Amino acid sequence: MIEIKPNIPGALANQQLQRNLKHTLTGSLESRNAAVAAVPNWQDLRNHARQVKLHTLERLDLYLERLETKIEANGGKVVWAEDTAAAVAAIVEIARSRSARKVVKSKSMLTEEIHLNPALEDAGLDVVETDLGEYIVQLCGEVPSHLVTPALHKSKEEVAELFIEKLGMTPTDDIGELTQAARRVLRQHFLSADVGISGVNFAVAETGTLVVVENEGNARLSTSVPRTHIAIMGIEKVIPRVSDLAVFLKLLIRSATGQKVTSYINLISGPRRAGEVDGPEEFYLILVDNGRTKVHSDLHFRQSLACIRCGICLNVCPVFQKIGGHAYGSVYQGPIGSVLTPQFLSESVAPQHPFASSLCGACKEICPVKIEIPDLLLELRQRVQEKTTKGRPFGEKAAMIVWAWMMTSPFRYKLASWLVTRIARRFISKGKPLLNFPPLSAWQKKRDLPPIPARSLKELYRARGGRK
Repeated sequence: MIEIKPNIPGALANQQLQRNLKHTLTGSLESRNAAVAAVPNWQDLRNHARQVKLHTLERLDLYLERLETKIEANGGKVVWAEDTAAAVAAIVEIARSRSARKVVKSKSMLTEEIHLNPALEDAGLDVVETDLGEYIVQLCGEVPSHLVTPALHKSKEEVAELFIEKLGMTPTDDIGELTQAARRVLRQHFLSADVGISGVNFAVAETGTLVVVENEGNARLSTSVPRTHIAIMGIEKVIPRVSDLAVFLKLLIRSATGQKVTSYINLISGPRRAGEVDGPEEFYLILVDNGRTKVHSDLHFRQSLACIRCGICLNVCPVFQKIGGHAYGSVYQGPIGSVLTPQFLSESVAPQHPFASSLCGACKEICPVKIEIPDLLLELRQRVQEKTTKGRPFGEKAAMIVWAWMMTSPFRYKLASWLVTRIARRFISKGKPLLNFPPLSAWQKKRDLPPIPARSLKELYRARGGRK
């Protein structure tokens, strides 16, 4: 079982982590807001993208088959993988059949999902992450802490210490020098790699074009220098037409990095053609299910597959802002991770994820494809509750009945308010904890109740001449 609760105290107590999260997330949100403000039809773009995604998911088999046909017409090969084992086996087999010894990878959360790196290493391959953030977490033996910025939890001083230890570089905390040190090492890996593996941001069914968005140029080198390029994507990443791509790129880039456009937008349509100076000799696309058809079959939760992995819901989430990504213990973190993880793995494996949310609704308001994340979390909470308790406990049911009885009568509500206010004032004035019994006693261990005012809002209203 994947637990979150045991990880929270350590995350909250880690002052360096708290500083890193505050600094990075604040800057990311400011950049995003400025980039979005410059697009007057932002809401129209969101609506369009949502409709395109929902339309595609309703006809997913059609568009995937169309994508496969186009990829093969372009000279590529398509492999369908039902689960983690099938995806890993396919990639290992391709690498072995080419007598590969080194693999370079650009950023891909799906490869994290299927635990590809350990599997390739077990097969005797040298695996190198080439995205700078992914390279950092690989060097320190960690996993990504964010969908877009894997080393979000690291400060530049921590990265400098890591590079001094692992790369033998001269001590410095200059970001430019740190980047150059990584670039010098990675350049040699690009030139000596036999296989390049990339993720996919979008796959256009109309043309068989794969889209990989990046800022560092590492994805372009990973996909064009090695003899063999393997792209791996979840089946939900397909979109129908090239004309839709501009909308999705505008939404993704501004939400993910706060830029108008990234440094590189790679459009990949197959292996190197005659007359082209670079590109792989052979190209494979691995289409991975791994629980996605199960989610797709649930009409209510299907919309969660519309996620474009921009990570903005993590940045705006008050829970993620305090505990970071590693506390979730799963590949997908934050609000969307709390929706996807219980579905991909099952509610019994990740029962705490749906509860790692304040349900403030900020994720829904900011999501570029308007996924109704709070509603999905509430539904998952109910499912977890039903599986773990076989229905609501008697005490909770009784409390809800009393609450409903009280709130459906103005007289009973006024009476209850009057009683609670007087009792609260009396107990607090004597320094006694209010309602010190489970589950309220546990709730109060981490929270302070505000002082009870001398007069209620109604009393103040009446005192100032308001009507009863």
